[in-house]
Amino acid sequence: MTQREHAWLLSRANALTTTLGPDLPDRIVGRLYREAEAVSARVVVQVPTRTMDWDRRLDDLLTSPRSGYLAMLLVLGVVFWVTVVGANYPSSLLASFLFWGQEQLTALFVWLGAPAWLHGVLVLGVYRGLAWVVSVMLPPMAIFFPLFTLLEDFGYLPRVAFNLDRFFKKAGAHGKQALTMSMGFGCNAAGVVACRIIESPRERLIATLTNTFVPCNGRFPTLIVLASILMGGVVAGSHSSATAAAVVVGLVLVGIAATLAVSWTLSKTLLRGVPSSFTLELPPYRLPQVGRVLVRSLLDRTLFVLRRAVMVAAPAGGITWALANVHVGSQSVLVHLAGWLQPFGHAIGLDGFIVMAFLLALPASEIVLPILFMSYLSAGAMVEMDSLEAIRRLLVDGYGWTWLTALCMMLFSVLHFPCGTTLWTIYWETRSLRWTLIAALLPLVIASGVCFLVAQGVRVFGGM
Repeated sequence: MTQREHAWLLSRANALTTTLGPDLPDRIVGRLYREAEAVSARVVVQVPTRTMDWDRRLDDLLTSPRSGYLAMLLVLGVVFWVTVVGANYPSSLLASFLFWGQEQLTALFVWLGAPAWLHGVLVLGVYRGLAWVVSVMLPPMAIFFPLFTLLEDFGYLPRVAFNLDRFFKKAGAHGKQALTMSMGFGCNAAGVVACRIIESPRERLIATLTNTFVPCNGRFPTLIVLASILMGGVVAGSHSSATAAAVVVGLVLVGIAATLAVSWTLSKTLLRGVPSSFTLELPPYRLPQVGRVLVRSLLDRTLFVLRRAVMVAAPAGGITWALANVHVGSQSVLVHLAGWLQPFGHAIGLDGFIVMAFLLALPASEIVLPILFMSYLSAGAMVEMDSLEAIRRLLVDGYGWTWLTALCMMLFSVLHFPCGTTLWTIYWETRSLRWTLIAALLPLVIASGVCFLVAQGVRVFGGM
């Protein structure tokens, strides 16, 4: 089809939509289903039975306009809570093992008489960065992906798409974007790949560009730590995980709102077009096949995403070590760069070190906090604080953090540019450098704008 023919068809489609109304496909499908129900009512005899129709009962609960959204929030909260609680212990064990390996590598380098700079780059930079990413990222993914796949196998995810279809249609996007957005909770790169299920190129591109606004698994550790600090420090007892999960759910809602708002804006500007119809037949509920789910989620999703994260995180560790250990005058390059970024950071409620940490963590969002700690402490290598209380003392007592700083950093973490893995995936899915750059710059502008409005508003009206 030539470009002129495509333009003519598009103009005719727009004209028909204007004349007959944008809901014409829905009216046609609705009429077909009403006719099918009428025929069924005439020829099918219902036999009275005492068996309870569990599918209908569950659908009345999970797809109701009143209870459906509450059920989604509860399911989301439970999944996050299980992920947070379940990942703590294996993450600690894995970190202990991997950092024990660092000690053995250090002993080996000393025995070989290797120069200090080589040990710093390879062990304190590359290896320690990989150890942090694997220990923080692997356990939550190994929990979240199977839970998500169980919900998918059970038949709940199509109900989520059914509930959110109305919102995405009003935003000029496709109802299936609800499914690709949900995949982004585990990994934005996986969510971008999942956009292939959307047939329309225009709506698939909208879903691809906005997938980054849902926080991925790599951002959860930062959000959870800062949520605890924002709520007044470490919450004692069994309420700490529930509090962190509730705050993270709130941040997820911010990300969903941003997804809808940006989708609407793109559909009215850069990606104008006729919305395609999305007719979703809800599948029956079924018991998940646990063995198949575990294999598929662990091998096809968890290890696949982890391999990509490791590939892009390894260079980040070496670069961070070099910036922290190469000095210009009396200060390291990292300190000089943070000072240059300080005015911008202050304007959006952060500081130069926080902005620098986000930039250096482009390859993998998991290393934002360790880079920030290293910058504050001038440790020369990525460090790990041993408790939330130690982090609170460092940030609040040592560097004057307030609840506004924590709030702006959480908002920036949710809304900022995607990681290197996701950007690489976007390029391979779109085969366009232009759209890849837009996918990186658009969230950065939005995150900076939101944080600027929040910070300046609080400073003006809150007296901070």
